[in-house]
Amino acid sequence: MNDWRRVVVTAGWDCTRVGCCSPSGQQQQGHASEGAAAPPGPVPLRTGARHIQKRLYSGMPGPPPCSPWAGFASSSHCLRTSSSPSFRPNFYGTSMQEGAKVCLMSPEQLQKKFPWINTEGVALASYGLENEGWFDPWCLLQGLRRKLQSMGVLFCQGEVTRFISSSSHMETASGEQLTLKRIHEVHVKMDHSQEFQPVECAIVVNAAGAWSGQIAELAGVGNGPPGTMQGTKLPVEPRKRYVYLWHCPQGPGLEAPLVADPSGAYFRREGLGNNYLGSCSPTEEEEPDPGNLEVDYDFFQEKVWPRLAQRVPAFETLKVRSAWAGYYDYNTFDQNGVVGPHPLVINMYFATGFSGHGLQQAPAVGRAVAEMVLEGHFQTINLSPFLFSRFYFGEKAQEHCIL
Repeated sequence: MNDWRRVVVTAGWDCTRVGCCSPSGQQQQGHASEGAAAPPGPVPLRTGARHIQKRLYSGMPGPPPCSPWAGFASSSHCLRTSSSPSFRPNFYGTSMQEGAKVCLMSPEQLQKKFPWINTEGVALASYGLENEGWFDPWCLLQGLRRKLQSMGVLFCQGEVTRFISSSSHMETASGEQLTLKRIHEVHVKMDHSQEFQPVECAIVVNAAGAWSGQIAELAGVGNGPPGTMQGTKLPVEPRKRYVYLWHCPQGPGLEAPLVADPSGAYFRREGLGNNYLGSCSPTEEEEPDPGNLEVDYDFFQEKVWPRLAQRVPAFETLKVRSAWAGYYDYNTFDQNGVVGPHPLVINMYFATGFSGHGLQQAPAVGRAVAEMVLEGHFQTINLSPFLFSRFYFGEKAQEHCIL
């Protein structure tokens, strides 16, 4: 690919468009679906964690703007509790098969290790033994961007408004008529301008996050009769999520892992000053309007705080200090990533729909997409369960561990 010109079109680098601004930044090894527990999940990221600073900034002028692993510690583990004994085969077994160092804890073991936890309603807990913690997502994103720029990748701030493509027709063995498309040109509306720039292209990678469904539709994805491959849409949409920061001097302290509760609430410590951050995802009926990034503090008071205080009684005295909102690129089909080519728009590839797990899976997903583009198939990791075609065939790769 050395003689290729690579262009990244982004609508901007502020938190109104970038989906990774949520700072929970967890690196977890426990995933509910087999492919996500394998590396595109934790393994590539955890093995590169110790060397990420060197890899991102080697050969670049000037000091790094920030370290994405500042504050990352392998001793800061992730703890996930469950009210169901079925937690064992679906979660623990999958993670162990893929080499994750996790163990199960009974309520009694949990209480002994973490005396500040109320174990009422907990049947089992999964505790990461190594290579888990959290990092600074924004710094990692900026580090990746700077590294790509140093390798000759051009970043263009604008908005994709149109695809120019050619079509050919074929008939399947069953007699179904299919239209194959190839994109030749992308129209990019330049930032703060009414003009657009035509960009000729051989390959298009749709990594537009929460807006990837809209980009796919521009390319004709899903614009066909219902129930056909041509009529199958990319089921990725923006979902607004809140993150709250609170202060609690009587809280769990420095030994607190990232805790995911059966109620859906989660939290972790933030820094060394008795601060914590966390939230929980709303139900389908509670989904907020994604048209703005205003924070709903009543959601914390009514939905998040009671769950936190039930699990950690010390949190009854917490004081919220700040909050913010960002977007998940939410896959409404099975809450898991979409990786690889579209079967009919033959030069459009997907890397989207990770529903909150995107940044920790990004290094492996990038490699997988590159292999598919260059070699025509996955090599390092078999990500076939995450192909677009599963939406047409109704084959879910369900991910239950969404925070």
